[in-house]
Amino acid sequence: MSSTPQRLHPEQVAAFLERIGITGPLKPDADFLHRIHSAHLHAVPFENLSIHLGEDMSLDVQALYEKIVTRHRGGFCYELNGLLAVVLEGLGYRVHRLSARTFSAERGFSAPMDHLVLRVVDNAGESWLADVGYGRHTVYPLRYQDRTDQRDPGGLFRITEYEDGELDVLREGEAQYRVDPRPLALSDFVPAMWWQRTSPQALFTQSLICSMQTEGEGGGRVSLSGRKLIITDADGGRQEKELASDEEVLAAYRELFGFALTRVPHVRAGTVMGNGVD
Repeated sequence: MSSTPQRLHPEQVAAFLERIGITGPLKPDADFLHRIHSAHLHAVPFENLSIHLGEDMSLDVQALYEKIVTRHRGGFCYELNGLLAVVLEGLGYRVHRLSARTFSAERGFSAPMDHLVLRVVDNAGESWLADVGYGRHTVYPLRYQDRTDQRDPGGLFRITEYEDGELDVLREGEAQYRVDPRPLALSDFVPAMWWQRTSPQALFTQSLICSMQTEGEGGGRVSLSGRKLIITDADGGRQEKELASDEEVLAAYRELFGFALTRVPHVRAGTVMGNGVD
C-alpha cells in the first residue's frame, strides 16, 4: 500500500452529504451506509465527460471534492468510489479500496485495476461491498461475507469465491467483475486512470456517457450517450430520443443531471462512439 491516506474536513463531509441529500444522525452503521449508497446513485452521475472536454483529471481528494461537490459533476469508478471512501472514513467506517477486473462476454475479464470497489466495515464489524461507480449495478451495498443470493432493486446478486481469495460478483447469474481482496491506496489507481483516459483501446475514450439512477428504488436510469437520451425503467421499458441541437444537449445535462456545461462534449477524432452504460 502506498502513501498516507487523504482526508476531508468535517465541514466537507457535511457538504458531501448535503450534495446527495442526506441528513443525520451520522452513525457509522449498516442502515446509514445503505442510505448513503442509494442517495449517491440518485444524485451523482456516472460520467466520463472530462476526458472529452479536455479537463484535468486527478485522484487528489481535494480535486475530487471540488469536481463532485463544488461543481456538482460526477465521474467514473476511481473518482466516485475514491471520494466516497474518504467520506465514509470521515464518518467512522473502516474502508478498504480494492481492485476489480470487469467482465464482458466479448473479452472475458479485464486487466487488474480496471475498476475500484470498496469493502466497508460498519460499527458492528460487518463488512459490505459498496460500489457507486459501475453504472447500472446494486442500489445498496452487498454483504461481503454472504455467499447466497442477495436481492437488490438492481437485480439478484451473488458473491462467489474464486482462486486465491478473489471474489466474483454475479448479477442474474452473470459475472460483473472479479475482486482482489488485498487493500490498496487510492493513489495505486493513478496509472489505471491514466490508461482509461488516454488509451484508444479504453471504452471511455471511445464513448460519451452520463448516466444516473432515477427517482425511486426500482432500477430505472436516465442516460445521455452523445446526443442520444435514453430512459429506462425497472420493468425493462426503454425510451430513446435523439437531441437535435447543442442547446437541447446542454439543457439535458443541466436539467437531468444538475450541472451546467459551457460547450457540448464530443468524442475525440479517430475514435468510435459506443453506447456506454445505460
